[in-house]
Amino acid sequence: MSEQKQNNQMLKTILETLPVAVFFLTYIFFKNEVVVFAGQEYTGFVLATAIFVPFLCVSTVIGWRLFGEVSKVQLLTLVLVLIFGGLTIFLNDESFFKMKPTLVYVLFGGAIAVGLVQGKSYLQSILGSSVPMKDEGWMIISRRIMIFFFSLAILNEIIWRTQSSEVWVYFKTFGLTFALLVFLATQYKVLQQYGEFDEDKD
Repeated sequence: MSEQKQNNQMLKTILETLPVAVFFLTYIFFKNEVVVFAGQEYTGFVLATAIFVPFLCVSTVIGWRLFGEVSKVQLLTLVLVLIFGGLTIFLNDESFFKMKPTLVYVLFGGAIAVGLVQGKSYLQSILGSSVPMKDEGWMIISRRIMIFFFSLAILNEIIWRTQSSEVWVYFKTFGLTFALLVFLATQYKVLQQYGEFDEDKD
């Protein structure tokens, strides 16, 4: 991979993770505080959400201006954050923002499931150019990711409905990220078996 591509990828990663880091740090600093605005009391969670939503919008716009594109996944995530984050802020109800990951994973898992029923891998159409792999490999990965997404949706529902806001924030910030990394690492054998990489190219 060229140095320019590496720098671009690093910058994209920073833009995608910075809003989450801001949400987490804001919550940690204000989790035991009650903020009064226009006569209404807001918890630290709602305050963190109110900061996260515009921060994500700005980071998405910056990424679009720098790289000339916004992925469908980023766009869908932004729309859902605006909807559920907005409901959390205006209705002063934490549950809406906590439900957002559930809907995201159900939508992604459902979209992959529809493709599989049609004998297609929508992941291949999105990532095929960056991850060259045989069709059989993409179908295997798609089935596994579909199950993974539905499992995360169920897990998120269990966590936010049974645990405290603090536990959910740690789960959302670190638990889901760790689960994704572990899942990707376990798919290495599929990539190794069905990947079509040209060692002479970047």
